[in-house]
Amino acid sequence: MNWLKQTFGVHKPIIAMCHLQALPGDPFYDSEGGMDKVIELARQDLKHLQDGGVDAIMFSNEFSLPYLTTVKTATTAAMARIVGELKPEIRVPFGVNVLWDPIASIDLAAATGAVFIREIITGVYASDFGLWNTNVGNTVRHKMALAPNLRMLFNIVPEAASYLGQRDIVDIAKSTVFNNRPDALCVSGLTAGAETDTQILASVKRAVPETVVLCNTGCRLENVDRQLSVADGAVVGSTFKIDGNFDNLVDPARVKAFMAKVKALR
Repeated sequence: MNWLKQTFGVHKPIIAMCHLQALPGDPFYDSEGGMDKVIELARQDLKHLQDGGVDAIMFSNEFSLPYLTTVKTATTAAMARIVGELKPEIRVPFGVNVLWDPIASIDLAAATGAVFIREIITGVYASDFGLWNTNVGNTVRHKMALAPNLRMLFNIVPEAASYLGQRDIVDIAKSTVFNNRPDALCVSGLTAGAETDTQILASVKRAVPETVVLCNTGCRLENVDRQLSVADGAVVGSTFKIDGNFDNLVDPARVKAFMAKVKALR
């Protein structure tokens, strides 16, 4: 687990989500505001997150709803422009997540210098997006060709989806680690902002004690001590937003309060 401390510089890092507004080609894209508005709102959220003391940033096209499992080139291109324009202002390690396409995430990471991605990289699922398949062997080889030092965070509880075959989460964790050597496993709730079950987190961590396990959704001020007592860190999005609402922009006061508690726990 040395890579976690080496990459983020702290024990139990908090990776903050910078959720990008809908992009060109997305159903809810604001064509009147255009890319300038998307970039400005991302810049504002980035500033509030960094000023609040988060340990890392992950840029994702969170409002590209409904998601694709093979994204359009326009999406990756738009995200590359946004990260490129904001990069001089980024003061912490950053990653990218092109929902839900690991190949596109690797492409974007290679182009922008991101140090990690988070994706659904292995497994087959029945999901809101249809039958959701992956090709982990191809994905890992693509990473090695483009960005061999890129860290890959495997989400093993995909949002809005169920693993085909009804496999137990502990079995999934063990086989994912054995077969794929992930840099980290991300354990989630049902949707963005939904609390991750601490018992499931604990079961996964016990099953793969030498692998980084991150709490991927629903980490809040009132439960962060409990979640970080088990997890090696957390990915945090909705709780940093105004009223804790997924659809809103980042609230700097909420970021500061959350990070103050995390630093006290450390």
